[in-house]
Amino acid sequence: MTTGPRSSVPSTPAGYRSGFTAVVGRPNVGKSTLINALIGTQVAIASSRPETTRKAIRGILTTPGAQLVLVDTPGIHRPRTLLGRRLNDVVDESLADVDEVAFLLPADQEIGPGDRMILSRLRTAFARRTEDGKFVWRIPLIAIVTKIDELARPRLVDRLLEIQSFADFTEIVPVSALKRDNLDEVRRVLVEHMPEGPQMYPSDQISEERPEETIAELIRGAFLEDLDDELPHSLAVVVDSIERPDSEDAAHGEKARVFVSVYVERDSQKPIIIGHGAEHLVRVKRRLRTPINRIVGMRSVLELHVKVAKSWQSDPKKLDRLGF
Repeated sequence: MTTGPRSSVPSTPAGYRSGFTAVVGRPNVGKSTLINALIGTQVAIASSRPETTRKAIRGILTTPGAQLVLVDTPGIHRPRTLLGRRLNDVVDESLADVDEVAFLLPADQEIGPGDRMILSRLRTAFARRTEDGKFVWRIPLIAIVTKIDELARPRLVDRLLEIQSFADFTEIVPVSALKRDNLDEVRRVLVEHMPEGPQMYPSDQISEERPEETIAELIRGAFLEDLDDELPHSLAVVVDSIERPDSEDAAHGEKARVFVSVYVERDSQKPIIIGHGAEHLVRVKRRLRTPINRIVGMRSVLELHVKVAKSWQSDPKKLDRLGF
């Protein structure tokens, strides 16, 4: 998905910086919200519900002097299902070749077991222990303290001191992505600690995702805004095909057709997704008409079909078929 026509990658000026930034943290600490704010448009689902991100979404931030690929990872957690274990595997794969790590810690929550588990995994991957017991990082580890708008200044200072003693961070940067407070400083710090390297993508490209993946995530995000607490974890979305008319039919107003399967785990969940008189399906189609037209590159018709894949979160064959 791009913000405009694709162009070739320009030559790289001296001192240019580029590389991959893994954005990690517990579920629901604001990873997707921060990446969307830094890039300036939505490339990842941002929701108040935990475990919203299920894939390593790569958003591309390009500035005059740098290009960062921000890898939005699923929140690291103790898995309850096979899906949860595979999501943790996605995190491990995403960490394999990154140049820096942004560890998100919410200002309005105490450091807990989940944060300590993540720190332990990061130390295993990126640090060595000295004889006196200290950890030396092989790549920059930057603490980004999110949701600072939730705290009064004296309490925020206490939280920053607590985070400073939690680990030997390269830098600590407070931010409110929702209020766009201190975003420029986050961008500056991430660029400053990135190694020099060439521009990897055209300047107008903002994501590595295929159109089908982007559309599926947009649809899942739209449903998440309306669903109750149980359904989000049971919901999966797959774009089966995008059928574009030939140039002659398009000239006569023929639209593209986007065929989508929306999966739940039980028959009783289908009516919840569909809604009375198909109101939920109609609402999602209306809400996503413009962004999907933009992704497909022409006027489109969204065909949503709700299906049941029983207990798919714990079925390896179904997980494979659904792309996990």
